[in-house]
Amino acid sequence: MSARIVKVLWAGRLSYKSGLKLQTILSNQHRQQLESDSCNTLILVEHNPVFTVGIRDKGYTVEDEERLRNLGAEFYRTNRGGLITFHGPGQLVAYPILNLKHFKKSIKWYVCQIESTIIRLCGEFGIKGETSPNTGVWVNDKKICAIGIHGSRYITTHGLALNCNTDLSWFDHIVPCGIEGKGVTSVSQELNTNTTVQDVLPLFQNAFKDQFECSLIDYPVEEAVQLLECVKGKDADV
Repeated sequence: MSARIVKVLWAGRLSYKSGLKLQTILSNQHRQQLESDSCNTLILVEHNPVFTVGIRDKGYTVEDEERLRNLGAEFYRTNRGGLITFHGPGQLVAYPILNLKHFKKSIKWYVCQIESTIIRLCGEFGIKGETSPNTGVWVNDKKICAIGIHGSRYITTHGLALNCNTDLSWFDHIVPCGIEGKGVTSVSQELNTNTTVQDVLPLFQNAFKDQFECSLIDYPVEEAVQLLECVKGKDADV
């Protein structure tokens, strides 16, 4: 059993703004305790419908933003890598807030580990997930999992979004991740059955634990409740 411990925080359904606040709080804890691995946390969440763009997506105009908001989704510009994507119900979003000094000091290695985690997970369902020259995990020419991360002094934020039983029609309004001629898919679509986030969660955690060679423990309940109440309360500050 590895000595590395990662606390798992299931945040349930959360607005994207609350998710950003949660990442900020936990990443700041790392900066205050750089020699401790007790701050390594895996946030697992479902978001309300939201389109997000990364640092390379500067081509989206105010008009584009308004068009997407009018569909009933939020819109955020972020500091993660990657281009535009969608998050929403039926999609497992994972934000590993890790200090890579406790693992391997390489962002490239970290992205490869995330891709390998999802490929392992897909394999558990009998789905052949693959990497490509484009970041993420693909089933043939369709993306099943988007990855967009940020690293600062080896502390990671943002992460991955795996389509479980997501309404894929949301992706019709964008060029997902800025890649022309490619599609999107989900675990449910590949299996032709309704596979929910709750169905996927235990398998994802097992794959993450194996790939990152760590032990997973539940985030302390009282601390988790206080943390989530804090970040949800911030939504009133919009």
